[in-house]
Amino acid sequence: MRRTKVLGSAGALVAGTLIAGAMAAPAASADGRHHGRGDAEARGVAVAAHRAANAGIDWRDCPEDWGLATPIQCGWVSVPLDYAKPNGKKIKLAVDRHVSTGTKGERQGALLYNPGGPGGSGLRFPARITSKNPLWTKTAKAYDFVGFDPRGVGHSAPISCADPQEFVKAPKADPVPDSEADKRAQRKLAREYAEGCGERSGEMLPHMTTPNTARDLDVIRAALGEKKLNFLGVSYGTYLGAVYGTLFPTHVRRMVVDSVVDPSRKNIWYRANLNQDIAFQTRWDDWKAWVAKHDSVYGIGDTPQKVEKAWLELRAAAKKEPIGGLVGPAELIGFFQGAPYYDSAWAPTAKTWSAYRAGDTQALIDAAAPDMSDLAGNAAAENGNAVYNAVECADAQWPTDWRTWDRDNTRLHEKYPFMTWANAWMNLPCATWPAKQRTPLDVRTGKGLPPVLIVQSTRDAATPYQGAVELHKRFKGSRLITEKDAGSHGVTGLVNPCVNERVDTYLLTGKTDRRDVTCTPHATPKP
Repeated sequence: MRRTKVLGSAGALVAGTLIAGAMAAPAASADGRHHGRGDAEARGVAVAAHRAANAGIDWRDCPEDWGLATPIQCGWVSVPLDYAKPNGKKIKLAVDRHVSTGTKGERQGALLYNPGGPGGSGLRFPARITSKNPLWTKTAKAYDFVGFDPRGVGHSAPISCADPQEFVKAPKADPVPDSEADKRAQRKLAREYAEGCGERSGEMLPHMTTPNTARDLDVIRAALGEKKLNFLGVSYGTYLGAVYGTLFPTHVRRMVVDSVVDPSRKNIWYRANLNQDIAFQTRWDDWKAWVAKHDSVYGIGDTPQKVEKAWLELRAAAKKEPIGGLVGPAELIGFFQGAPYYDSAWAPTAKTWSAYRAGDTQALIDAAAPDMSDLAGNAAAENGNAVYNAVECADAQWPTDWRTWDRDNTRLHEKYPFMTWANAWMNLPCATWPAKQRTPLDVRTGKGLPPVLIVQSTRDAATPYQGAVELHKRFKGSRLITEKDAGSHGVTGLVNPCVNERVDTYLLTGKTDRRDVTCTPHATPKP
């Protein structure tokens, strides 16, 4: 998933939080039976999967500009744009793989991966084998590692809502409004962004839902020749997994979900983003305490209160005069939010800030400002943001009355100021979305669903802990591994033997502990 900086519409930076997932068009009722349009979509995905199984995937060397060197291979899977019309328009999804490294007897099939977003590309997943990532060497002996670009992302019929170069321009307006006029300006930008999505990608928007991506996942499974799915989903990928498990319970073989979106209907998506604001503040406070503890290294402040004071002073100075003419409060949030997201960003963020305070402004500019010469990177950033909005706006009904947004975010900002308004502006296009908004699926256990392994830290900023608890309740027979007193997003990618060994055991044998497990935290970052 990873996108620690999300630049918003036509001039408003909305430093967003890549969450974990969205849901929409009910393809099945709560009892698993299909009705109405859902019935047509269920038939459509069966037709598409049958065709994909017959066609297979023509694996070849990846295009040179994809940055995926041999032995990674690439291919395409064709899926319906609208599963209710399987004989209608098709789109092609980009997939890649690295074959398993073990013997024929050790091989168990393919392991598919989604990194989150919505809007993240999974094509880097096979590189965990080529880079000899030690956390995945055992699993790589048993599984082909398969990544894909979800519909609308990257190489898979990419969507767009704005000119990428305009999208990344800086500095943006301060997300924290000083007046009603500031709010009106941000509302105008959000409305224009939504209009741009309709103008540039209108044909795709009604079909950019999590259930459709789950259906795509099932078609890819069939194209791979796999009778059942092995899946690793992180962040939004956990919601994709939850929706897949609900729609296709008998198609699941093994499923690991890491850093979990609360899949309850009431949470998708408006409430999810409000809950993020609270969790981000908690993890921001954790980072400030760490910076203060290492004041001898960074010299920012020897208490969390002093670090916060220094942050507010930096914000104010950048608002008055953007750093290098490019970095204002919006860009600062886009950069600094990496620290609440990932422990790996703790030391680099503090180091860059410390250097700035010592007179080196360039390091902060390089980290926080857009690179207008990076055309490919800017296009990818704009595409990622477009997909984020397209999926979350289509998956669920959003408040359309500005007074609701204003009331909720004004209240939250009083106690949780770090992310609240930036997150609000990022999501506000959903209030005026130009395409149909659906009702979230009722995620629950269907007949035949095997045990699912759930991994979650207690202080995660992007996907608060309650999400894992909620999915655990809904997926009967699941097991929950809790990393206590930790908060880095994406636990399975960190070195923590208590977690790593159980993930390996589950993927290799299907076995879980008889009870839920609580692990001590991974190592705290060193300055």
